[in-house]
Amino acid sequence: MEMNKSTGSCCTCSTGTNADPCVCPGGKPAPEQIRTTDSTITFAHRLDHFLARWGWKRESHRVTPGLYRLGNPTADSPVFASANYTLSFDALRSALAGIDAWILVLDTKGINVWCAAGKGTFGTDELVRRIQSSGLENIVSQRKIIVPQLGAPGVSWPEVVRRTKFLVEYGPVRARDLPEYLKTHTATPAMRRVEFPVMDRIVLTPVEFVHSALPMVIVAAVLWFLAGPVAALAAVSAVLAGTVLFPVLLPFIPTQDFSTKGLILGGVVAIPFATVFGTNPALPLWANALAALAPLLIIPAVVSYAALNFTGCTTFTSRAGVKKEIFRYVPAMVVMAVAGLLAGIALGVSRLLGVI
Repeated sequence: MEMNKSTGSCCTCSTGTNADPCVCPGGKPAPEQIRTTDSTITFAHRLDHFLARWGWKRESHRVTPGLYRLGNPTADSPVFASANYTLSFDALRSALAGIDAWILVLDTKGINVWCAAGKGTFGTDELVRRIQSSGLENIVSQRKIIVPQLGAPGVSWPEVVRRTKFLVEYGPVRARDLPEYLKTHTATPAMRRVEFPVMDRIVLTPVEFVHSALPMVIVAAVLWFLAGPVAALAAVSAVLAGTVLFPVLLPFIPTQDFSTKGLILGGVVAIPFATVFGTNPALPLWANALAALAPLLIIPAVVSYAALNFTGCTTFTSRAGVKKEIFRYVPAMVVMAVAGLLAGIALGVSRLLGVI
């Protein structure tokens, strides 16, 4: 049987503009086209990575799903699964420099492996569908596909074996360990250890900050007009604490829940502002108390919410744990924020009425 070089298909067929999809003898659709890639990371790729980190056109950082040829792979070459997020795909192919391999890219909607596994897009059904649509069984002689360890929550290897006859082999956590891993196909404890060092946390802060930047600017401008520059600085400090300072200090803040970590950090950030607002000699005691109470309630709530949002960026959490935090702490955050706003409104109304 002759294999079509451009598609890896068992047949050669062409379609017109309005033709039906190509179908091989036996009623099976023709496999998708095999694309070619390499291990080189160009300036354009690095620019794409930079823009992705800053949340620029988040939906555009994707590669086309399907089967890719890296180098000059043969029927015995290893097969790797990857997400169609450019950073995930580029990390894999660059780590495989000098290695001939096949890369099967799943349609994860432009989401990285870890997050996509949690959402189910890097999952059993998508892996099975890509194996079948690519005609992988006709391209490789071995029946093994290497899946990133962080993709394991979404992939059921018994189900993949049952439906495709391909065995799932869970590779190391980090793509850079693959060359060493391929020597024995055995991961060392270090290769299995999930780490989240400070640099990995810092590179995630820009996209978190960008999402909050516009609301922060608007709120800070309003507060500057209504309550002065210190109030505006409080708003900026709350956002920066939640999106930048919290990821950096994550392992050092006590408690397990991200929400309570955020409350602690927010409380620390709020203290200087509570001190400034609550020690105005021109105001009566009750007004100083309300002025101090407002930042002590609002800033921790804001930082805690930002901290809870950061759970989606880490390998520390699970879907069940995040849901538990949401139901347990979000109502408290809302109550704190509303109470703080009411305290601020009460002060503003009192000032307008000439009470203070």
